[in-house]
Amino acid sequence: MRPSLLNPLFAGVTALPGIGPKLSPLFDRLLGDTGRGARVLDVLFHLPHAVIDRSTRPCIADAPVDAMVTLEVVVEQHRASPPGRSRAPYRVLVADETGDVTLVFFNTSAQRMQSLLPVGETRWVSGRIELWEGRRQMVHPDRVLDAAGLARLPPFEPVYGATEGLYPSVIARAAGAALERLPVLPEWQEPTHLAARGWPIFADALAGLHRPKAEADIGPTSPLRQRLAYDELLASQLALLLVRQTMKRAAGRALEGTGRITDAILAALPYSLTGAQATAVGEIRRDLAAPERMLRLLQGDVGAGKTVVALLAMAVAVEAGAQAAMMAPTEILARQHFERLRPVAEAAGLRVGLLTGRDKGASRQKTLVALEEGGIDIVFGTHALFQEDVRFRDLGLAVVDEQHRFGVHQRLALSRKGAAVDVLVMTATPIPRTLVLSYFGDMDVSVLRDKPAGRQPIDTRSVSLDRLDEVVGAVGRAIAAGARVYWVCPLVDESEDLDVAAANERHETLRQVFGARVGLVHGKMAGRDKDAAMTAFARGDTDILVATTVIEVGVDVPEATVMVIEHAERFGLAQLHQLRGRVGRGTGRSTCLLLYKPGLGETARARIETLRRTEDGFEIAEEDLRLRGEGDVLGTRQSGLPGFRLAIPELQGELLPVARDDAKLALVRDPGLETPRGQALRTLLYLFERDEAVRLLQAG
Repeated sequence: MRPSLLNPLFAGVTALPGIGPKLSPLFDRLLGDTGRGARVLDVLFHLPHAVIDRSTRPCIADAPVDAMVTLEVVVEQHRASPPGRSRAPYRVLVADETGDVTLVFFNTSAQRMQSLLPVGETRWVSGRIELWEGRRQMVHPDRVLDAAGLARLPPFEPVYGATEGLYPSVIARAAGAALERLPVLPEWQEPTHLAARGWPIFADALAGLHRPKAEADIGPTSPLRQRLAYDELLASQLALLLVRQTMKRAAGRALEGTGRITDAILAALPYSLTGAQATAVGEIRRDLAAPERMLRLLQGDVGAGKTVVALLAMAVAVEAGAQAAMMAPTEILARQHFERLRPVAEAAGLRVGLLTGRDKGASRQKTLVALEEGGIDIVFGTHALFQEDVRFRDLGLAVVDEQHRFGVHQRLALSRKGAAVDVLVMTATPIPRTLVLSYFGDMDVSVLRDKPAGRQPIDTRSVSLDRLDEVVGAVGRAIAAGARVYWVCPLVDESEDLDVAAANERHETLRQVFGARVGLVHGKMAGRDKDAAMTAFARGDTDILVATTVIEVGVDVPEATVMVIEHAERFGLAQLHQLRGRVGRGTGRSTCLLLYKPGLGETARARIETLRRTEDGFEIAEEDLRLRGEGDVLGTRQSGLPGFRLAIPELQGELLPVARDDAKLALVRDPGLETPRGQALRTLLYLFERDEAVRLLQAG
């Protein structure tokens, strides 16, 4: 059970003053998760990614242009929009003894302006000074304050990630209220460690980030962020060690294959295994045959052949008399694994099944009965596989694809479906060695770097969006020659805020050129519609598939030889590499066109140049880690692997081995976490929602 002192943090966000039925759905959208709304804890852990410095308070004559300043001024004159020109701006002249500034407002009323800025009164205005026809002006000041308002204005104002309709000031107020609900927590860090690093206590670190006193406070190397990052890394490493310890301690069983089915699969494959694939199969076979439980990570680049290795591993388990399951993060990927591997598996005598959240009624029941009675040797599926009513006759091996999209508790839930289940986890996202530890603990690792024989290199080119008509013409020539084309857009619907083409809009414009042979797939579509669009493209019923990043991982259509990525500058390097990997899977020559908006920034240009230079995913992953600047990582956190809320392993990697050693030593000294520090570490695990790890302790 979670300690009762943490209960205030796990209460819904409506427990905070001022957050009622109107605001709570906005917080849910910003901070909630599947099946649950936002909580007080989510508000506390939603840290600012920047600050606005309102501490600069010069006189008007000394105010720097294009910098944030707060000015003390006297209101001198209102200049309303001329009659009949409602779109013209409303101007207010303000001054001090050194000069004057014109405040410019759009879409406002004279009544509101006269109330906000009464002539003759002193006000403080905060915003950016710019020059217009040689005169100073400030367009829409961020703040217009009287003396009482100025007293409440923080000199450094936190900037939070937000959602439409939810203003930063509302998030800041909610964070302040959440800090007041933070209970006094036991200290889980070693006092000597805190003193040596000069770190504050947990509560002070959170308070310091939500109420920064300087811009440096929110940087990844500040003592405040380092303290919180270390706490989360320690919780993560402790949980991973407990999982590993439990799996190793639980009596394993030897699954020794006869070679009968694996030999049949190898004979049915139209190609030989690469050296790396053969090595990985050998490592997995040895693990399965050992009496301890296997926990191995199979890491491979795009198109390196991980699924074949997984099929051979599952075949070994079946040869030994057990069943195997392969869990994928999306229905598209689960169905694709099933459809792609079924012919080879069935030719070798394996009985295969599919179970996803969409399966209902009689067909689902038939699959459940077959699993329980042993009528299915290998089942492919989504998270539906670890639901309570799914029972196996004898599950021996669980394969988890795209492991970083599943939590530790989901991996464990699947591994508990049998006695001493061996676990193989796979990722198609090449991870820099420095980060493997943070996401996977000390798993045994097999790496596939080679590409299967016959894979063609992909000709990668960058093209300005100014030449869009030429690209459409080239696509027309490609499909006339029999090619199939992916066209990837960054958004589903047009956004007024971002100048990016939407998938729906691009689909319509391409249909006007190419007719009904243009398909569409995106994450907002129903599962059946997504599958229908993918199937039509795979069969050749459509020649062009307009898509969002829903096709990023695992989608395999060997006939697709052209990849167009629109607004490539909007994507992370690793994501671009994954998308490019959807082509080059057959024998035909493949091309990837990176369409970019003119005026590329330095980082975006470096990303595109890297992609043009190399197809090595591991080299790309290291370069991606180098290029993702501190601001990018602190702000959007879009690229890379999910899993951390406060820690940023990309920028705080040096803390990882320390947290790892700390967790190991804590468990050596206190295996049951019973001492005062051990009890505090239990609180830490609950705080970071590693409840599963505590349950493992209690289960012995």
